[in-house]
Amino acid sequence: MEQLTRRTCMTVAAAGAAASAFGRSSQAAVVGGSDPESLAGLAKAKGLTGFGNAIGGVDQPGSAFGDLGARQIQLRECNILVPENELKWTAVHPSPRDFDFHGADVLLDWAEQNGMKIRGHNLLWLRPDRNSDWLNNYDFGPRPGSEAERLLREHVTTVCRRYGNRIFTWDVVNEAIDPVTGKMRDMVFSRHLGDDCMDIVFDAARKAAPQAQLVYNDFMTWGDNSVRHREGVLKLLDRTRSRKVPVDVLGVQSHIGAGEIGGVKGTMTFDAREEADWKSFMDAATVLYPRLQITEFDVSEVGTPADIPARDRIVADLARRYLDMMLRYPGLDHVMCWGMLDHHSWLQSRTRRADGMLKRGCPYDPNYQPKPLRQAIADAFRNAPMRA
Repeated sequence: MEQLTRRTCMTVAAAGAAASAFGRSSQAAVVGGSDPESLAGLAKAKGLTGFGNAIGGVDQPGSAFGDLGARQIQLRECNILVPENELKWTAVHPSPRDFDFHGADVLLDWAEQNGMKIRGHNLLWLRPDRNSDWLNNYDFGPRPGSEAERLLREHVTTVCRRYGNRIFTWDVVNEAIDPVTGKMRDMVFSRHLGDDCMDIVFDAARKAAPQAQLVYNDFMTWGDNSVRHREGVLKLLDRTRSRKVPVDVLGVQSHIGAGEIGGVKGTMTFDAREEADWKSFMDAATVLYPRLQITEFDVSEVGTPADIPARDRIVADLARRYLDMMLRYPGLDHVMCWGMLDHHSWLQSRTRRADGMLKRGCPYDPNYQPKPLRQAIADAFRNAPMRA
């Protein structure tokens, strides 16, 4: 049974009030992404569900959600919102017996008041460095497999049932494959349950959220450094398909560019060989799972010139070539950015530029002005094939 922390019990009413206040200050009468020339409008015109963004930082000074300009851009461009951190295990399950939904409640209330659909991210992240100390050090007792399954099902069921059909798609499992070895990551659930942890978490999600699209989400990319990652993901998808695990969608994070994620460095080139390798992977993946979502798009532009116009052109060109290719897959349903504004982006703390300058991997700059990357996304939607 769900047990809420005292903090959540005290703040549930305040959460609704805060969401209402944010809505009023952010033009609550505006339905998110309703302008036909918004990125969401352009996506919907081609038959996609839309375009969205990760935003969060409830109760955090200087966060994107606490920034009126960031909320206004979210409303103008997006018809989908994904909480950046507020639905992760570390946020909603702070101790073995307690759940805390304060931050997620605020974000979901605000999104709904402004006509946005909601993605859920995520129910299980198979990286110990992204989970709570209490979970990494949990005593699973004399029957660790049984206790691991109980704990995992309890978490998934509690979170999914709380939000029901308010969330239209869930990243059920995030980053299960170690990009260096190509095998399933070692963390408490895979250690005690083996490959069955995938079956269990998706089964629990299907039962608790039968209406939602269930997603396997990962950050594989092109280039020689990602070969084992791509191969491992294909093996995982082949296994889930053959075992009839209820995976509906492949989530392609799309943190593209020359940054480092999970110990793997990307490239800015996307040359003919890299594009062919990536297409080969995507063709194989979509045979197994035709339905796709771009879940966390941004561009890490490490190594590009300091000159801002030149840098912005390089970023926009890479994004346009990548999105043009991905939008040719008819099963691609929507595109999500992982941050609309450079200064709020997680990229600023990852693989810093040698010159110390702010990275420019998001569609809007710190002055809340659209950049060539925003135009590249818009043009990719305009030129995308119409969905049947």
